[in-house]
Amino acid sequence: MRKQYHFRKIEDDTYIWDVHHLVKLSQDFPSIEVPLANIQELNEAYWFPDTHPTTQQIIEHFQLIQTADLSYPIILCEAGRVMDGMHRVAKAQLMNLSTIQAVQFQHTPEPDFININEDELDYDD
Repeated sequence: MRKQYHFRKIEDDTYIWDVHHLVKLSQDFPSIEVPLANIQELNEAYWFPDTHPTTQQIIEHFQLIQTADLSYPIILCEAGRVMDGMHRVAKAQLMNLSTIQAVQFQHTPEPDFININEDELDYDD
């Protein structure tokens, strides 16, 4: 799995979770079936909340959606928000599936970073 981070704006702060860490923390959670209609992020500017994406950026996301593996559950925070797996959600939606497999935290873990510039994060692992 490529190195990635989950960013969430909470008031004036940006909370950042290392997705590899989220996967490790949730690996023994029971898998649940979640209706795609419950995935709020499908109706939000998830990948490009503050910018206008270039065509190349959109193409890169299409490629990630095409190769997304639905055999891995998405990861949800305690409130049911996506922390990992939005490309899988998009693929499931494009395939006209009504549900997706997920694991969900009962208590969302503390972020790995707060207010760190994305350029300072390590994407090489």
